[in-house]
Amino acid sequence: MKRIAFACDGGFVSPHFGHCEHVLIYTVENKTMVKVESMDSPEHQHGALPNLLKEKNVDLVIAGGMGQGAVNLLKEYGIEVITGARGLAQEVLQSYFEGMLKSTGTICQHSHEHHEKGECHHS
Repeated sequence: MKRIAFACDGGFVSPHFGHCEHVLIYTVENKTMVKVESMDSPEHQHGALPNLLKEKNVDLVIAGGMGQGAVNLLKEYGIEVITGARGLAQEVLQSYFEGMLKSTGTICQHSHEHHEKGECHHS
């Protein structure tokens, strides 16, 4: 079994991991979803979301974009990271199952003021 977490806004993959509304965690076995959990994202502070995902035994995180600090922390925990994803989480999960989802390495490199103004956009 594998646990795959999606940083989401509504049912869509969030453009920025640390500022997502909630997290969907899919438990999958043999490319079939056997369980889905939804939880509110913790308040944005360094390490909060990666630590929570480690506690939830997540194996893979999929997001639109992510700061380098979060990428490093997740990798330190042995959690794989895929960035650059877009669309409905369930559709992105299907793309992952089909081997069509590849990380673009989308890293957010600007200051927190941009996030507060909603200026974190990745093309």
